[in-house]
Amino acid sequence: MHILKKREVDLALLLVAALWGGSYLAAKVLTEHTSVLALLAIRFSITSIAMFAIWTIKRTSITRSEALLGLGLGSVQALILFFETSGVARTSATNAGLIISLCIVLTPILESIASKNWLPRSFFVTAVTAVVGVALLVSDKGFAAPSVGDWLMLAAAVVRAIHVTSMGHLTKGKSYSSVSITLLQSLACAVIFLIFSGNQTIDAIKTFESAQWAGMLYLSLIAGALSFILTLWGIRRTSSSRASLLLGTEPVWAVMVGVALGGEKLLVLGAIGAVLIVGSTYVGQAIEQKHRTSGL
Repeated sequence: MHILKKREVDLALLLVAALWGGSYLAAKVLTEHTSVLALLAIRFSITSIAMFAIWTIKRTSITRSEALLGLGLGSVQALILFFETSGVARTSATNAGLIISLCIVLTPILESIASKNWLPRSFFVTAVTAVVGVALLVSDKGFAAPSVGDWLMLAAAVVRAIHVTSMGHLTKGKSYSSVSITLLQSLACAVIFLIFSGNQTIDAIKTFESAQWAGMLYLSLIAGALSFILTLWGIRRTSSSRASLLLGTEPVWAVMVGVALGGEKLLVLGAIGAVLIVGSTYVGQAIEQKHRTSGL
């Protein structure tokens, strides 16, 4: 019975990684029908409604410090999502999913700088390997300068690493409600994008057909609210290292979805780059985990 429950948790977290991996292709397809700002405005409006429903079930009161933190983190999250969605509109879903995974090796570097607890040299070797992997990936069809979309995804990875590091330090030792913080972040994103998108959001709502609404509901409810619930449920029933390992398969799923459903192709250089990125993030994650736990 214990083994069965363990497998259920593993499958739930793998499902989340797969859903996140598929979100890059879904977002890319939607940017062909509306602007990035309108897409994000509708997406986070729906996610906010879903999170509000979850919050009312939990009935947790929101403190002033939670409100300030949630809205502040949500504003930074909005910038990340703008970079991500703008990037995926200008590059392949495969490239987007792989480049954003650099956040996995960038975050520990920022954390080590903030805490002055320096990582071993071997970690920085994996970080350099990941960067080499990105260089090969974007030069898949011949060595050339990265596209605007690739640079935007790299910017998203850097800002996401800063966001994750900040969130870890700001919530350390605090009993903040995950549901409340997520709701506030979603609301902040929705309001910001609704303001900046203007009439584009109304135009998108009027012109969207069933296929576009299906993609939007996937992004906001399946890869959004549902994934959050599953992640919260899974992390509480397994170790953080195991959860990180399973959720870290996101770029693998992004490649699989992009190739199988999006008709994208990886040539030899791109395939080597993909292996280097995924492999180095896994090894780097293991080195960081060992380094962090050895000091406890």
